[in-house]
Amino acid sequence: MTDHDVAQDPDERRLTTREAADRLGVKPETVYAYVSRGQLTSRRESGGRGSTFDAREVDALARRGGRREPSGAGSELAVRTGITLIDRDHCYFRGVDTSELAAHHSYEEVAEWLWTGEMRHGIRFTAPHDALTAARRAVDALPAHTGPMDRLQVAVIAAAAADPLRFDLSERAVLDTARTLIPTLVAALPRRAAGRPPAQTGAEDAGAGEAGAGEGSAGHAAPGQAAAELGAGGQGAAGLRAAELGAAEKPAPELGAEDGPVAPRLWSRLTSEPADPPSLRVLDAALVLLIDHDLAASTLAVRVAASARAHPYAIVSAGLGALDGALHGAASGLAHRMLLEVLDRGSAAAVVADHLRAGRRVPGLGHPLYPGEDPRARALFALLEDVPRARPALQAARDVITTTARHKEWHANVDLALAVLTVATGMPAEAGETIFAVARTAGWIAHALEEYDEPPLRMRPSGQYSGPRPPQPLP
Repeated sequence: MTDHDVAQDPDERRLTTREAADRLGVKPETVYAYVSRGQLTSRRESGGRGSTFDAREVDALARRGGRREPSGAGSELAVRTGITLIDRDHCYFRGVDTSELAAHHSYEEVAEWLWTGEMRHGIRFTAPHDALTAARRAVDALPAHTGPMDRLQVAVIAAAAADPLRFDLSERAVLDTARTLIPTLVAALPRRAAGRPPAQTGAEDAGAGEAGAGEGSAGHAAPGQAAAELGAGGQGAAGLRAAELGAAEKPAPELGAEDGPVAPRLWSRLTSEPADPPSLRVLDAALVLLIDHDLAASTLAVRVAASARAHPYAIVSAGLGALDGALHGAASGLAHRMLLEVLDRGSAAAVVADHLRAGRRVPGLGHPLYPGEDPRARALFALLEDVPRARPALQAARDVITTTARHKEWHANVDLALAVLTVATGMPAEAGETIFAVARTAGWIAHALEEYDEPPLRMRPSGQYSGPRPPQPLP
């Protein structure tokens, strides 16, 4: 939109450029960028200097989330969202404390509630036959040394290729995709068997059926079709989880079956050790707590992709790409290796000293959003108390916290709690990142659903050119 020279309607409330910038929380230059993109209309007043803006239009833009606000790390994009609030060492999903959600509901229940606002007790997510077959074949073709993050990224692309309806961005279609994509990602990962590397997924699960034995036709749903199953009787999550997770206490062949809860399915892909109910509760709680955490780097990538109207598989690919960065998803692996070193050396003092001497932060400690302890770590530590095999790793983590406290006031974050779980249960160092990726997929979908309701391509900031001024000679 261009400026217009017209007389002002006395009944209209007009804002100067500075007033509009203050109301939006941006620089005056950004206000003009909004005008150039058609997000605001400016007007030059008769006899006045500079442009003015309709206050109602400015307020509407602010409500849509098109604003940039200052932060402790400088100026960064801030997006209005109704998903996650972090306030006073607490984390909330839609106003509900995440620790309470993790204590009373399963991962699938919280994901469904976050997407739809409906708490469906006992809901199950099932992978469709075509998508799962494509994902497994693609993953099985990778080199044996391929890590889980690479496997997940390949699985997403393969599942997308198997879904010809993936470009349908209606809410129902996106929800159907979400309910099938998460179990597809988990089932595409190879199972771990005692004494040998992860098995090829296709051969390992051939006898069990591609999408869950005993499911009838639901196991062969077309790509994009919802395959969410309700638990018997619609019983409450606490009783349902106790019954399901209790069955895993015995060395049952159905552990990780493709028609069960996500946590046991994922367990069999992370470790060959038998699952016990307390350990599975910790894993399920971790999945809930990690669903979302405000506008993390991977979530911002997701919202940018969704703003361009990328389909759900593509937005998850964008999230996985950002999560693969060394400063995002890899933090739990560093904490895992540190705890192993503490257990090997018998003391945290020397290990912490090595990190501080090298000028490195101690892994698993401190978080920019929490002055005190990360509430997610607090919730997981409480659950880990009930896991007997976690006691040595839990004590090692406490030693790290106590030792570091003599030098720095750093509190435990969720990466340290994840490391206790992964070390205690024989999982590899990259297991924490895998848990994070599977869990966060539900949050990415929630953010995509929000962004699909916003004006398209609004996530298009203006660059501040710092190169040589033209004209320059031809090179």
